[in-house]
Amino acid sequence: MSGRRRAWPRNGWHRLAAPLGAPLPQRRLFLLPTRFGLGWAVLIVLLMLLGINYQNSLIHALAFWLFALGVAVLLRAWRNLLGVRLSLRLPAEAFAGGAARLGVIAESRRPRTALQVRCNRERVRFDVEDGRGEGELCVPTPTRGVWRVPTLSLESRWPLGLVRALAWQAHEHELVIWPQPLGEAETYRADGGPGREEEDFAGLRRAAPGDGPARLAWKQWSRTGTLASKAFEAPPRDAVWLDYADGRGDPERRLSWLCARVLAHHRAGERFGLRLPDRTLAQGQGEAHRRAALDALARCRPGADGEAAP
Repeated sequence: MSGRRRAWPRNGWHRLAAPLGAPLPQRRLFLLPTRFGLGWAVLIVLLMLLGINYQNSLIHALAFWLFALGVAVLLRAWRNLLGVRLSLRLPAEAFAGGAARLGVIAESRRPRTALQVRCNRERVRFDVEDGRGEGELCVPTPTRGVWRVPTLSLESRWPLGLVRALAWQAHEHELVIWPQPLGEAETYRADGGPGREEEDFAGLRRAAPGDGPARLAWKQWSRTGTLASKAFEAPPRDAVWLDYADGRGDPERRLSWLCARVLAHHRAGERFGLRLPDRTLAQGQGEAHRRAALDALARCRPGADGEAAP
C-alpha cells in the first residue's frame, strides 16, 4: 500500500504533463490566478456589494466591465499557449563545474507573446514570431554523470497578469556531463615528459618569410635558382594507455586528471587507450574516440577500486 502511495504522485504528475514536441492540447493547459488576479476578483465582489447596497448603477456598470475584461483576459491567456509546440536542443558537450546551455525552440502558426520556459530555477523568456521563437537556458552542471533533464514548464502571464497560463512538458532527454579537467594536468605534455623535437628530415618546401638561414637549402638554390627550405617532422610516438590506477587522490580527482589527459592527447592527434575500474576502451584516435573516452569517464563507477591512492 505504501508503494502505491509513493507511486501515485509520480504517475499523476506525468498525467498532467504534455509530451515535449507535440502541440499543447487544451486538457494539459492550466490557468492559475496570480496575486493581482485575486485582488481583481475581490475588487469586483466589493463593487457588486457596494452597488447592491447603495443602488448605484455606475458601480454596477464598473463591476460588470471589470468582470468582462477579466473573462477576455482568461481567454487570451489560454489561447496564447494553446497549440504551442516546444522542443529542446541539448548542447554538444558539457563539463562538470560549468553550465549546460539548453536551447528551447517554440513553434506555432500564430504569433505568441511573452512565453516563459523554466527548468529548475533557470528561466528564459521570448516571443514567437513568423512561426518560431528561440531561447537558451543556462543550467549549472556541478557534478559529472548522466543528468536527467528536469520536466520543463511553459507559462505566460500575458496580457494583464491576472492569471498564469501554465503547462508542463514531459520528455526523456538525458545529458552526459563529463568530468571537469584537472587544471594542472592540462599544463603537462600529453606523454608526461619533455616535448618532442622535429628531428627527421621530411623533404624540401618553398621558402617562406621567417625561415632561418640554417633551414634554407643553399645547394638547391645554387643548382636550380629556386630558394627552398628544409622541412622536418617529429618522430612518431607509440600509442599510450591512460590508466585510472596511475592517478592519485580521490576518485573524482583521478577522473578529472584522466579527462585532462584525454583532451591533451586528442589535441596532439595521438592514439590512446583508457583503462577504468569498470571498463576498458581500446586504443584509437579522432573525435569519435575522444567522445567515447569522455563518456566512459562520465559514466565511470569506481566502487571499491576507486579508493584514494596512498
